[in-house]
Amino acid sequence: MNTIFLKLYLKFQELKNNEEGQDMVEYALVVALIALAAVASMQHVGTALTNRFNAISTAVG
Repeated sequence: MNTIFLKLYLKFQELKNNEEGQDMVEYALVVALIALAAVASMQHVGTALTNRFNAISTAVG
């Protein structure tokens, strides 16, 4: 019976020290941050382009 508990304890220690999944979470957070920055900057660029085209349209018309 003690060997079963010892094996279970060792397995929990192995799972606790395992850091393989941590890298994937960090990469996912970095990708999400980049995507958020890209969306925010594209909205700003879109607004600036719209204003520029409106100014050109007014000048030509």
